[in-house]
Amino acid sequence: MLQLYRQRVPPAFNLPAVASVQTTHSIVGIHTRLMGLDEATIRRTLQQVREMGATTIIDLFPWAVIQPRSGNSYEWTGSDMLIAHAQRQGLTVIARLDFVPAWARPANTNDRYIDPDHYAAYADFVAAFAQRYVPQGVRVLQIWNEPNLRFEWGDRAPDPVAYANLLKAVYPRVKAVAPEALITLAGLAPGGPTGPIDPQTLSVNDLTFLALCLAEKPPFDAVSVHAYGSINPAEQAPEPSITNFRRTELIHDLVTAAGYDVPFYITEGGWNDHPRWPNAVPPPIRVQNTLAAYEWAEEHWPWMQTVGFWQFSLPNLTYTYADNYTFVAPDGTPKAIYYAVQQFTQQD
Repeated sequence: MLQLYRQRVPPAFNLPAVASVQTTHSIVGIHTRLMGLDEATIRRTLQQVREMGATTIIDLFPWAVIQPRSGNSYEWTGSDMLIAHAQRQGLTVIARLDFVPAWARPANTNDRYIDPDHYAAYADFVAAFAQRYVPQGVRVLQIWNEPNLRFEWGDRAPDPVAYANLLKAVYPRVKAVAPEALITLAGLAPGGPTGPIDPQTLSVNDLTFLALCLAEKPPFDAVSVHAYGSINPAEQAPEPSITNFRRTELIHDLVTAAGYDVPFYITEGGWNDHPRWPNAVPPPIRVQNTLAAYEWAEEHWPWMQTVGFWQFSLPNLTYTYADNYTFVAPDGTPKAIYYAVQQFTQQD
């Protein structure tokens, strides 16, 4: 029985020697999805990220994984391991925080369902995450993911006022324990139908959702953007009816018009090179657009901190278009896009 009272010994991770990212383009980041994978895969993948020249990773740290049983206990091993390995590779981590545990939502709801009765519990989780990891350099905390999609809002009509209220619950709780944390507006799925919000809609237009959310004056310190290029070139001018990379500028315009002067982070985005998906481009065009996007952001967007495209790798092939967003195959073999970005980050 005495073992129940002993302090739990942190696991010994198989960490590499301390390294640093060599790059001439520090804006380059990448969205990984490593939380929950085995340590060997995490170690190999983050080494490849560093060697590609990316400075920053974006990863999901699910509330449901870290607090699976109740609001009184935490399972930090997985997040400790991922963050420790990222630090050893010299990588900055942006944390996406969502996925609701079963104890924090009504019965017969899915893990994207967050209701006002549990905003405080979620805020407590984010505060605990911030208290543990902000001192380790994980400052940017993205609150939720694509809340303008029905799927990501718990199979309900997206609700910009409810999302603003979630930010209002989280912000003061986090700032009380980690003032230097950057509470970040969630990236929105680009495009979507315009007009009034239909209760049965699958999505709400990102610009409509953002405008209604900002009207509630929610507190935040930064903005995440999902900047997918579709079939359009990186330099194509923004237009509300078009999904393209520079749609980011329309998001920025709305935020600044509402009185916020904050940094921006692209936490998803990029181009797909699937041979049969209608929203894809040929592999050489994907490379061309990706490099042009980094250059555009560096030259024209002084407010943009990181361009972190989706997604570095998948643990297994899905045999869908999702496989063609990746930079590295599931077995660790780099694709042409990886080598192109690597060459870009090492040149003046």
